[in-house]
Amino acid sequence: MSEFLQQIINGLALGAIYGLIALGYTMVYGVLRFINFAHGDIFMLGAFAGFYLSPAINRLFPPQSYWGGLVVLVLSMAICAAIGILIERLAYRPLRSRPKLTVLITAIGVSLFIEYTCQHRLVFDAAPKRFPDLIPATIWHAGGVAIGTNQIIVLVTTILLLLGLTFIVQRTKIGMAMRAVSFNEQAAALMGVNINSVISFTFGLGSALAAAAGILFAMNYASIEPLMGVQTGLKAFVAAVFGGIGNLPGAALGGLILGLIETFAGGVPGLSNYRDGIAFAILILILLFRPAGLLGKSVTEKV
Repeated sequence: MSEFLQQIINGLALGAIYGLIALGYTMVYGVLRFINFAHGDIFMLGAFAGFYLSPAINRLFPPQSYWGGLVVLVLSMAICAAIGILIERLAYRPLRSRPKLTVLITAIGVSLFIEYTCQHRLVFDAAPKRFPDLIPATIWHAGGVAIGTNQIIVLVTTILLLLGLTFIVQRTKIGMAMRAVSFNEQAAALMGVNINSVISFTFGLGSALAAAAGILFAMNYASIEPLMGVQTGLKAFVAAVFGGIGNLPGAALGGLILGLIETFAGGVPGLSNYRDGIAFAILILILLFRPAGLLGKSVTEKV
């Protein structure tokens, strides 16, 4: 039982990270109806932003302090939000009227550009780097189950960010504009909604969440490198499809379930070597039997 509970804790911590990244995928899809495959690389840039910001923040706050860690998190989110807006402005906006396949290929190109540029020795270098300890590391033991400070921070931060995102989308004017553009872009424009501003805000918000996931991932797994967003980003995309692409609660739920499945598979003899492939097996099954995802709804297109 203690091992079972331990795996649940580990799975929830991993799934919360997948969920945060999946929220960015699902927001962009909900507004623009395309998948931003460079989103996983924003996750990587968030981790590196925290890596380079941490020494400077430690001069203002005591090392491994909660306030210092919070400042690193917020600044990394702000940096990646600006990067996300810049990518949308330079790479996606000129192609908005083009076929979706053109934008999809561009997204893959942007992703490859970021990955290989960041591997250059004048940028981040390809060698893995150890992520600094942002907060005091403490492990509590109860009933044979161990839970660390970083795992608690991951779960609490994810819940707070999800609540904040829900408030923005459901209770603010910009959130109402996002929902209007998602429902009918042309009608929203006729009602005076600034489409460009709404789309830029969506990219910025999604990129900020990816940066937060990058910081939380690095806190738990310590090592970061320029290709860390490739596999993690793809798994988060699977989580978004699993929960229902375009559905915010579905993205979070899909991330949690995927994290639990992957963690439990890693502890089963004979399956541990295939834990990374399980996510893509789930994607195939979902596309075959429930293309709309767990919380998604099938939409009939008018011809």
